[in-house]
Amino acid sequence: MEISSDLDVEELLLLYALSRSQRKRVWVHDINQKRKDLGEYHRLCREFASHEDRFFTYFRMSQDLFEELHELLIPKISKCTTNWRTPISTRERLVICLRYLATGDSHQTIAFSFRVGRLTVGGIVKEVCTEIWNTLQPEYMPSPTEETWKQSEKGYRETWNFPNCVGSVDGKHVSIKCPKNSGSEYFCYKKFFSVVLLAIVDPCYKFTVIDVGSYGRHSDSGIFENSIFYRQYVHGKSLLPDKPLPGTEEPVPHVLIGDEGFALKTYLMRPFPRALATQDERKTNFNKRLCRTRRVVENTFGILAQKWRIFLRPIDCDVDTAIDIIKAACCLHNYLRTKQGTAILTPESEDENVPMRALITHRPTNRRSTTAAFETREQFVSYFNQ
Repeated sequence: MEISSDLDVEELLLLYALSRSQRKRVWVHDINQKRKDLGEYHRLCREFASHEDRFFTYFRMSQDLFEELHELLIPKISKCTTNWRTPISTRERLVICLRYLATGDSHQTIAFSFRVGRLTVGGIVKEVCTEIWNTLQPEYMPSPTEETWKQSEKGYRETWNFPNCVGSVDGKHVSIKCPKNSGSEYFCYKKFFSVVLLAIVDPCYKFTVIDVGSYGRHSDSGIFENSIFYRQYVHGKSLLPDKPLPGTEEPVPHVLIGDEGFALKTYLMRPFPRALATQDERKTNFNKRLCRTRRVVENTFGILAQKWRIFLRPIDCDVDTAIDIIKAACCLHNYLRTKQGTAILTPESEDENVPMRALITHRPTNRRSTTAAFETREQFVSYFNQ
């Protein structure tokens, strides 16, 4: 009896589907099945327990702080054991994330070292970075209060001899992989794709506020005036009430200090253009004082990039994950700075020399300033030339 061609095709499709369903699914590659014997975490990391110096070099923090951080994150990054497989431990997940941040290696390189999947590394990095921010930010980078600004002003006045300054502000381009369908939005003037990390820094090299994710093509001034920080603390209000500079009587605004990438405002001081300063000793003295103090934010970025070398090469992931990575690194910076102080977080203390300008600054802006802004700067000029 002849069988129709339609029936033949139907039976073949059913047989193929059956064979596919019976085929064994491979959960883990053969190489990765040896993770607990030969993976970097199991083979190398545990040996660091008796070598504090090597532990610090590898993890970028002491054993005590690693354990403290791990304890904080356990409830948020743990996975349930199933009948099919045992999940990667919370400790190993944290180690994978820290090594990615510390080395800047690709997901594939980290995957080979730890004998896990490349996509697994990507998932771990995103999740752990998100939880680092969610866990540490409320304590180590909380929303600034009036007392925050008062303490910052005291530090800048006593340490850097710049009264009425409540913070140094700057924006840096963080190189990223070209985002899909982004056009030129993330393409910056240095001819690479980037997101911008805008930060205000206190006198102790810690981040007071950060704003991450603005398009790389935007200027510092434009980013600042569109930031959440600006809307909450600056627009239509003052950071702190005006007060006289030491030894004077006329009230002067409290200010942030920035470079030529920012427009001069009553709340934000920038240096005089070099052509003007070289012809006027008073302006030169003001520029020297401002630039010396503004090095706080430059050095903070340098310390950040030197410890977390993910900033030394393009971050190869989607924009949202890149933002999570940047925020986590900044929070870790504050966490370590608070816990360990300055002794081992200065740029000179790391194992290798890294250019302080690994993060690229913005172009100068020539936006017109108000008369009030010029008058405020002149008050500081007069004070620094007494």
